[in-house]
Amino acid sequence: MSMMKTIKMSGAVLVMSLGMAHAVSAQTAEEFYSGSPVTIMVSAPAGTLSDVLARQFAIFFSRHIPGEPDIIVMNVAGAGGMVAAGQLQNNQPADGSVIGFLQRNNLYRSLVDGTNDTFDPREVEWIGSLNKEKYAIVASEQSPVQTADDMFTTPMVIGATGFANENRTLAALMNDHLGTQFDIIHGYSGREEVYLAMERGEVDGWLPTITGLITGDQARQVAEGEMTVLMQLGWENDPAFPDLPNFSDYVEDPEVEALIDFLILPFEAGRPLAVPAGVPEDRVAVLRDAFTATMEDPEFMALMEEAGSPLEPISGAEIATVVGELYATPESTLEDVRTLVTATD
Repeated sequence: MSMMKTIKMSGAVLVMSLGMAHAVSAQTAEEFYSGSPVTIMVSAPAGTLSDVLARQFAIFFSRHIPGEPDIIVMNVAGAGGMVAAGQLQNNQPADGSVIGFLQRNNLYRSLVDGTNDTFDPREVEWIGSLNKEKYAIVASEQSPVQTADDMFTTPMVIGATGFANENRTLAALMNDHLGTQFDIIHGYSGREEVYLAMERGEVDGWLPTITGLITGDQARQVAEGEMTVLMQLGWENDPAFPDLPNFSDYVEDPEVEALIDFLILPFEAGRPLAVPAGVPEDRVAVLRDAFTATMEDPEFMALMEEAGSPLEPISGAEIATVVGELYATPESTLEDVRTLVTATD
């Protein structure tokens, strides 16, 4: 092939490439979503509460995206949501076709756990979060501990899921810094298994979310005295349990207060959604607008209320603010957090 022919062919390829790039850039967000399905990666196993909520959310979310694309829900579980978060940031296309339905601990795990360095929450575009989470401590009817004050004088066996999960780290914090006498057994697969362990007498209680206590069988157990809510793990109480003691009743040390603040700040973004960095701004804006519209959809709001997961949304910008505050945490506090989150028994 002559050099002149090579130059002509190269020029043709360049013109075609530029034309394709212009077509992509000229494509509106509505045109993109009219012709492309959207995948929501759920960072939890199928059948879990996060998975169920993601699938319900997807139905309504699609209706509010211009073009109403089909939405595929895909489960990518592992490492407390960090597998999905890492895949979202490093392996998924930055075109707005893949959204991560992540976990609140993804906002700080990379900051405190050196083994989880595949995801940086500052390097994605946050879309919004469905709700806020609040934790409490509950005791079974047969537990030797039946009041919050009992926790400081009487041993209590606490069930927990993952080692780095809040239902273990908050209990460990209280042992180390407030003087509770919890014997923490972690490794249960989920809330259902912990409640079965309580029924069998293997454990005396555990640390559930407030939303997990206000509907279903757990709400019945609380109402009928089969389970006692001892304390709320925050500075203010949820309206469902306005008279419980909370951290304000037991914490005086500013360093302990700072440690608690770090651990509970991510609760403001209980179920956060994100897309990879580099997604075109107009598509990010469309997804954020669709998220807001979904949160204000009366039918979806009613469905979440009925399911015991009332919406308390925050925006993508607010999630980014939470992340910024976490990453501004002094190193001395981070060292305390690392002890709780990464220590081994």
